[in-house]
Amino acid sequence: MIDIIVIIAYFCAIFGIGLYVGRKQESLESYALGNRNLPWWAILASILAAEISAATFLGAPGEGFALRNFTYAQLAIGTILGRIIVGRLFLKPYYQYNVVSIYEYLEKRFGLTTRRWASATFLLSRVLASGTRLFFAGILLVIAYMMITGQDSAGKIETVVIYIAALTFITIATAVYTTLGGLKAVVWTDVLQASILAISLITTIGVLLFSIKGGGSWGATWDAICYHLGNKDYNPCQIHNLKPWALFDTGITGQGLMEDIRSILSSEYTLWSAVLGSTFITMATHGTDQDMVQRMLAAPDSKKGARAVILSGLMDMPIVLIFVSCGMLLFVYFAQNGITPPEKQIEIFPWFIIHCLPSGVRGLLVAALLATAMGSLSTALNALATTATKDWYVDVFRPQSSAKEQLSAVRWLTVLFAALLIVVGAGTAWLTVMDPTVRILPIALGIFGYTYGSLLGVFLLGMLTKCRGNDTGNILAMIAGFIAVITLELLGRYEIIPPIAFPWRVTIGTLSTFLVGACFASKKKM
Repeated sequence: MIDIIVIIAYFCAIFGIGLYVGRKQESLESYALGNRNLPWWAILASILAAEISAATFLGAPGEGFALRNFTYAQLAIGTILGRIIVGRLFLKPYYQYNVVSIYEYLEKRFGLTTRRWASATFLLSRVLASGTRLFFAGILLVIAYMMITGQDSAGKIETVVIYIAALTFITIATAVYTTLGGLKAVVWTDVLQASILAISLITTIGVLLFSIKGGGSWGATWDAICYHLGNKDYNPCQIHNLKPWALFDTGITGQGLMEDIRSILSSEYTLWSAVLGSTFITMATHGTDQDMVQRMLAAPDSKKGARAVILSGLMDMPIVLIFVSCGMLLFVYFAQNGITPPEKQIEIFPWFIIHCLPSGVRGLLVAALLATAMGSLSTALNALATTATKDWYVDVFRPQSSAKEQLSAVRWLTVLFAALLIVVGAGTAWLTVMDPTVRILPIALGIFGYTYGSLLGVFLLGMLTKCRGNDTGNILAMIAGFIAVITLELLGRYEIIPPIAFPWRVTIGTLSTFLVGACFASKKKM
């Protein structure tokens, strides 16, 4: 009963905040950018709430559980470097040209064709990525349903149906306040959701520490943690972990230069992928993705927007370390109690939440998971609808539309994209239920790697050069970037070359796009 009260209180709070702050929407710009007067600290909280999706909430503890080290967290290094570049390089021209959709910048720099290709690439990529991440939010609800009904398991078709029902409920709830309130509703509900997330993480760490059998003292508890994390004999995930506690992994094998290169490019979590791969990923997701940039443009000026995005990067490392620490402590807890974890790595943390946490705390964690899912979902819906309205409805189909018509269009498009995300999330659920060996976290993090390199390459071409790049060249360059990533992926899959890990996809796509685009001279003078 306490859990239900906590969850109901959460929903009442977000609907109340969302509907209150979203009053008096009068134009597309007020809907999309909140009249550009939101405080930087609220934007900072909104960025954190959006990027800590349900994939991170469940996936990062799963990685800590399986690896028993912090190497996953080293990717946060690149997120800091990437956000500094975004704050210093990308935001100023966006503010200078007073854009609502960031792809308007590409039209001013290169031409209309580049803008439309980039906008279409974003829309397709974001629907696939956000729909895939939406699946994670349903995991906890499915496990809770199993426990309530007394089922140890369900048939595959029944499980898929439960997932679809859960994803539909979450998406509709999010779409309601997003559609009515616009970006203001998104940002201020994100502030609440970020607060719930912080409280729930601290509470979970505390519960896990007190649950570990260590003789009642901190010293004995610490000894128990060290013993189990370093013990190779017990590993319920059947993963041979050779580097317990490690924070950095260079990927260097000591077997020669070519073998070192092979190891670095095929490893997901190394210092090289953290400094280079993660930096390019962050520049793409936070500099060329309307989802993230839109809230930065809601600040009064570029300096305050830059402050929000850079500080969010500095907070990323401790947040990810806490998530991974939860997974490592879960390993110790499962080992001490002889618990066999769920078959799927991604279900380990939600299984613990439902079966092991006390009432009240469990409700708080469920609310936190819903908060992360709804926070990232609301911003995706807002950004997708804004981009589709500004780049296509207004500029292609209804150039003479009134402010009222544009506002109506952006709201209806929010509903449309909500439906599309449910379809993609349902497809992801079907895939994972039918094939339990699929690792969804690399898919969720890496899906935009196939296309976002092309986006970032074109934006960097515009911002780092003054006389290179044009519409024709940019289209060829974006296609070349996509082909480069797909080709290397296929060659790796068929073992013709070493497989390329997902953090490198954006880097490869960006460099390929930039180099091809730079071969063409600009027709516009900046």
